Amino acid sequence: MAFNIPSRHRGLVFESVSKDLSGLQIQSLPTPQVEAGSAIVRVLGASVLSYQRDIYDGERDYFLPKPLIGGFSAIGRVVAVGSDAIALQPGNLVYLDSVIRGRDDLNAVILSGVSDGFNERGEKLMKDVWRNGTFAEYTKFPLENCILLNEPKLCQGLGYDILDLIYISYLLVSYGGLRDIKVEPGETVLVCPATGGFGGAGIQVAIAMGANTIAMGRDEQELARLKTNVTEGTPGANIETVKMTGDKEKDLNALLAFGTIDAVLDLSPPTASKSPHLNSAIRAIRRKGRVSLMGGFMDGPIPSFELIAKDITVKGKFMHEREDISQFLKMLESGRFPRGKKFVNMKSFPLDEWKTALDVAAEYTGIGRSVVIIP
Repeated sequence: MAFNIPSRHRGLVFESVSKDLSGLQIQSLPTPQVEAGSAIVRVLGASVLSYQRDIYDGERDYFLPKPLIGGFSAIGRVVAVGSDAIALQPGNLVYLDSVIRGRDDLNAVILSGVSDGFNERGEKLMKDVWRNGTFAEYTKFPLENCILLNEPKLCQGLGYDILDLIYISYLLVSYGGLRDIKVEPGETVLVCPATGGFGGAGIQVAIAMGANTIAMGRDEQELARLKTNVTEGTPGANIETVKMTGDKEKDLNALLAFGTIDAVLDLSPPTASKSPHLNSAIRAIRRKGRVSLMGGFMDGPIPSFELIAKDITVKGKFMHEREDISQFLKMLESGRFPRGKKFVNMKSFPLDEWKTALDVAAEYTGIGRSVVIIP
């Protein structure tokens, strides 16, 4: 299948941090040329993070080379492949995984369009090679990050809309953490906080893995919506909810009332650094339980004596691994996730309405909610 690729395309370029977002502009750009190790993809829809606006207006101090095209993970259709492509070919529907790693050094890792990683090697990888993200009509991505999707099974068979599949970007993060601590069917997993986008997705993933779930959060209304979403979308799913009160002993007792807790998935944002909920969660876990830390605060109330006394395993996890994606897609293709609005209830915006998309994404969060830019 041959595609007529235009010489120029439109993209949202991040040139400078500015409170009023004036450092973001839609520009006409040369369409990238395919090289060995890469593919050119027509972006069908790109996921917008809830904190994406904070990156561009300076609320979050992320160091990024400028100018660059912003973005995150996306769904697209391959229009050209490098000479070393074996499986991919033009016409394929792909998931563009934003976690890009150095081929000769896996410690160099970036999030496309979001973060240049944790060291100079990641900075070099983004600055010199994979600078541009998915808020554009076309993008060049590493072959290994263009994940082939089984379009007939997912779309014709299971009935997912192509844009629905962008929600994979949320589900995969939680799956990476849960798989890392080896969650088993029948175990009970506590997700905290569960009322954000990644936390809500964590509940969906844990249930798809066969686990019982406890959702912990401050917003009682969102906890109720989450429980309704799960019970209606996956009949028979076992989910309980706990409101965070800010009183660690009260929260601990509420968790202990549910019996054995085998694992905790923590997705706390930086603003939760003073919250005692993680202390309560760890103290509620059983002996030899496991904790996956995927949140972002620098200091937190970790009860080290409790970890030692109960032989609890604590693992930090950044995003997910390549093999996690393969296993996750097997679950998705087997029909373990709901379909329709109980899978994802999406708000989409054309590229010209990027500012509205950023604003809506900051508020439209929680289980099954996603904001997408359609270039």
